[in-house]
Amino acid sequence: AAVKPPTVTQTAERIHLVVPGDTLSGLAKTYYGKAGLYMKIFEANKDQLKDPNLIKVGQKLKIPPLE
Repeated sequence: AAVKPPTVTQTAERIHLVVPGDTLSGLAKTYYGKAGLYMKIFEANKDQLKDPNLIKVGQKLKIPPLE
C-alpha cells in the first residue's frame, strides 16, 4: 500500500526568513493565498516591525496560522 504523506495543518506558527524582494503582502499571498491579509503577519511581529512597509532582509517573521 502507498504511504500517504502527513497532512499539513495551519495550526502551528511558522517562521519566515526575509530575503530581498519580500513584502508583507507577498508573504500573505504565499502563506494565506490573499495579499490583503498582510496585517495579520504585521500584527504578529509588532515586537520587531514598526511599519508594515519596512521589513529587513534577515528578519525572522512569525507567520501565524489562519483561524
